[in-house]
Amino acid sequence: MLRSASTYALLLIMLLGLSSVAEASYATIKTTLGTVVVELDDEKAPISVANFKMYAKEGFYDKTLFHRVIPGFMVQAGGFDHHGAYPQTMHKKPGAKAGIKNEWTNGEKNKRATLAMARLGNQPDSATNQFFINLADNDFLDQPRDGAGYAVFGKVIGGMDVVDKIAGVPTTTFTIGGRPMGDVPTKPVMIESIAFVTKAEADKAMVADAQARVDALQAELDAAKKALEALKKGGE
Repeated sequence: MLRSASTYALLLIMLLGLSSVAEASYATIKTTLGTVVVELDDEKAPISVANFKMYAKEGFYDKTLFHRVIPGFMVQAGGFDHHGAYPQTMHKKPGAKAGIKNEWTNGEKNKRATLAMARLGNQPDSATNQFFINLADNDFLDQPRDGAGYAVFGKVIGGMDVVDKIAGVPTTTFTIGGRPMGDVPTKPVMIESIAFVTKAEADKAMVADAQARVDALQAELDAAKKALEALKKGGE
């Protein structure tokens, strides 16, 4: 009987552990253009996911910018913020920790809607706080052109339309810290916060965000109707 009770207790602990991992596998990324929901691959990219969670839970990503946007390729975030006039006060956010091991051989590919770690060229294990979301199937990022590819650690499961909206923001080249930096959005697009949630909570967040966008569109439609009515009355 004692052995049976111990077995049940062990199974309960294992189930609780699995449940906590499952809950942590989803996150909502609230941006200034809407909410993106992502599923993180704890199994195939444990180092990259743990790294992402560490920065997110510390609040590092709050108020950071999507600083590099290339339509048809990817949107990159997590490394820059600004204080005051944008983009003149845009700068690399301090506090990045040591680079992590590159998990590019985990079997995941840089397909549209996947999240991957950004890193320096010719330095495979240099990824820290910056990440990007693929806008297309970027198979060339899976090839070891400089000794390694780019490690995928998650995917967007909701709000890809928000990512595409970010990709649609006009960009230009600014001088940041005395050096020219290209593909910078002409207006600030920021990560407001990142929260780790259950799948059910992730679904609920997406429904709420979708409803908010529907309400905003309805308000625009109502305003347009009033403007049209005013024009008609003015022409009478």
